[in-house]
This record gives sequence, structure tokens and C-alpha cells, in this order.
Amino acid sequence: MEENLKKPSLGVSLAIVLFLFGCFVWQLITVGSPDVHMTLIFATVFAVVMLSVFTKTPLQLIEEGVIHGTKIATISMMILMFIGVMIPAWIAAGTIPSLIYYGVQIISPSVFLLTTTLVCSISCLATGTSWGTAATFGVALMGIGGGLGVDPAMTAGAIISGAIFGDKLSPISDTVNLSAASCEVNVFAHIKSVATATLPGYVLALVAAVFLGMKHSSGQINSEQVDTLLTALSTNFNVTPVYALISLIPMLLVVVLALRKFNALATIVISAMVGMLIAIVFQGYNIYDMMSYMNYGYVIETGNFDVDKLLNRGGLQSMMWTVSIGYLGLSYGGILEKTGVLDTLLFSAKAITSNARNLILTHMAAGIATIMLTASPYVSILIPGRMFIAGYDKLNIKRTVASRTCEHSGICIDPLLPWSLGAVYFSGVLGVSPLEYAPYTVLCWTVPVIAAFYAITGIFVWKEEPSAKGKENKKAAIKKEA
Repeated sequence: MEENLKKPSLGVSLAIVLFLFGCFVWQLITVGSPDVHMTLIFATVFAVVMLSVFTKTPLQLIEEGVIHGTKIATISMMILMFIGVMIPAWIAAGTIPSLIYYGVQIISPSVFLLTTTLVCSISCLATGTSWGTAATFGVALMGIGGGLGVDPAMTAGAIISGAIFGDKLSPISDTVNLSAASCEVNVFAHIKSVATATLPGYVLALVAAVFLGMKHSSGQINSEQVDTLLTALSTNFNVTPVYALISLIPMLLVVVLALRKFNALATIVISAMVGMLIAIVFQGYNIYDMMSYMNYGYVIETGNFDVDKLLNRGGLQSMMWTVSIGYLGLSYGGILEKTGVLDTLLFSAKAITSNARNLILTHMAAGIATIMLTASPYVSILIPGRMFIAGYDKLNIKRTVASRTCEHSGICIDPLLPWSLGAVYFSGVLGVSPLEYAPYTVLCWTVPVIAAFYAITGIFVWKEEPSAKGKENKKAAIKKEA
């Protein structure tokens, strides 16, 4: 059916896109709220009306677009829901309380953000998953940061910067392999190309972490507030060294299984179940307590406001707000993809790709527009990557430049858009909205700027070496003309 479908005109496609952007801008200016659920619904209804009236798009195809989008979302949303289940299990097991208890005694506030960025980048380089890093080390570091009095938005920004850095350079990352595959290049050649902008962005993120850390005390942590926090934790949880080590088993399981490339959803479920068993055996909870916590979130009253704020969180139901945004955003994107709106917009953009600078900048703009419209980082890699690859070949530019551009646009912007899959995930797991952590996620917004600078100046825009056969043909042509 899609092959015989009349493609929407550029005017209709632009109207659909501009309506969505207009709604978001109006909401942010007038309300300033991350609650974009109804905005996405209004934008979807507008798109359906425009496509039905002006393009005569059958409702069956629109329904296929919704199914396509939700299919993309389902596994990611299931992972998010089970992380909601896992977090209370880790808290009850003593995993997070133990990490907070010892973390606030070991880490100085002045180096906390730097340490956070480094830890998350190393974790993600090893495991290849920014989501897994956020769900393990990220959750624990949010707790430690809260105990040290660090702004949660700064902590979340450092976590995401580190995680995205590792995700962009790890040979076992799904987005790395997808970008390389979409442009048909070697994975390690792709990583070398991606590093040209990612490494400078990472250095800037580390510098920002050091600078922001200078705002906090650089001395030892002996404050009365922290002493009270430690007392509250040791009173309500078994945090002796032996039990603290046992409580780390759920987190270590996630890291080990991720390194072994075990199924992500199964890994989260196993970790949650192991955490529940440790909580029952070593922390004194019963199965009914754990079922309630894992569904509705962990609840405790220690008498210490700071401790209660750090630990009263999680639960399956707490993730449903985030899950609903994911499904709505990807349903909207699925409609635009299946009905040809994206094809129309990207085909129109190809007309201005006559030189390397315009080609790369247009490719970046298309990737950013695609992630904004579809909420899917994977779609933002695949569609622009395949659409523009012929332009790189025509201009004799190495395909590794194309593959890295896929990552420098959609993947970097993904955590910053409140309705995008990555932002939905990070905000749900870390408990900080994208609008709050975005200014501190330095790597995500500096890398696209650096990549655009390279495109404008021609730095690292590598050309293909002419083949031996090509040289011979050229010499023959010159000789013939002579």
C-alpha cells in the first residue's frame, strides 16, 4: 500500500511539523511544563486531519504508523517499567543506601561531578549501554550527590554526559553499530571518526564538571547534616561492610550480564528479583512489603527529611507518566514515517547539498529534525543516513564522515528533548526533568557545535583516495584529449 500512496506535499508536511513545533514553543513559553502528553495528542490529531483531507491517506495506513511507532517503543518502555521495579528492590536490599553511606564519606563534593562523569563514561565504554549505566551507577550517584548537597540537575547532567560519551565510542554500543551499518563502514573506522568531535566535547564536559565542583566545599565532609544522614542510614539499613558487599550483588549482576551481552530486559528483571531476595533475607522485609514497594515505590520514614527524599522513590507506577510520553511520541513519529511526511521533508533538503559543508550541515539538521519529530534515536540514524549517503559518494567524501554525522545530530540531541526516547528514559530513571539537566549535559550540546564547525571549516572532512583503476582511466582520458 505504501508504494502506491500519494506522498504528502511539502506544504502539508511543513504544516504538520510547524504545528508540532508551535505547540511545544507555546507550551514552554506560557506554561514551562514538561507535561507534553496533550501537546503530542493535539499534534497527532492535526497530522491525521491534514493527511486525511489533503493527501487522502487511508486511516489503515495511519494505524500502521501507530503500530510501527509503538513497536519501536515497546521493549524500551518495558525496560523502563522494570527499572521502576528494580530501584525499590535495590533500596530495600541496601544497595543504594550502602553506596550513599560509603560514597559520601569517600568522595569530596569538589570532585564529585568530575568523578561522576568519569565513572559513567568508563562504565558505558565497557558495557556499551548508556541506559544501563544510568540505571546502575547513575541511580547510585544521584543518591550520593543528594547526600553531598549537590544540585540533582548537575549530577544528572554529569551522568548523561559520561554515559553518552561511552555510548558513542563503545564498539558494542547499539547506536555505534547501527550508524556504522547504515552507512556501510567498519565499526572501528566509524569510532575513530566519531572521536574527532566527541573527545573535545568530553574534555569540555570534564572542565565544566571541575568548574561546577569548585562551587562546593573542597574539605572533608564533617558537617552535622551529613553525620545525621549517616546515622539515619545505619539505623534503618544494615550497612556493615559485609552486608554492604552482599547488597552490591544486584548492581554487579547488571554490569556482568551487560558485558556478556545478555538481554537487557532479562538483566533488569534478574537484578530486581535478586535485590528482592536480599531485602527479604538480610534486611528483614517480607514478600508483601516488597510487592508493594516494587509496584508503588519504596516508602520509609526515618525522621530525616534528606534521607526520606533520597530513598522514597521508584516503583512500576512511577514510570507510567514517562512510559506514556514514550508511546505517544513514537506513535506520532511512526505516523510521519509510514505516511511519507519524513521522506518529503528529507528529499526537499537534498536539493541544497551541492558541497561538503552544505551536505554535512543539512544531514545534521535532518537528524535533529527527525529526532524531534519521531522521538526515536534509531530512526534519526537510519533515515537521514540512508537518504544522504549518495551525496557523500558523489562528493567523494569518506562514508565515515556520514556515519559520524548520524551520531553527532540525533543521538546527541536525544537526551535533551522532553518527549524523545532518551530524555524520557533518563528523566524517569534519574528523577530530573530534561529542562532542568539540559544546561549541565555539556557533551550533548557541544559535540553538535564542534561537528558543525568542522563542516564549515573542512577540518576532518576526509576525501576518498582515488583508486588505481580510477587514476589509470583519468590518465587515459587526458592522453586521449591530448
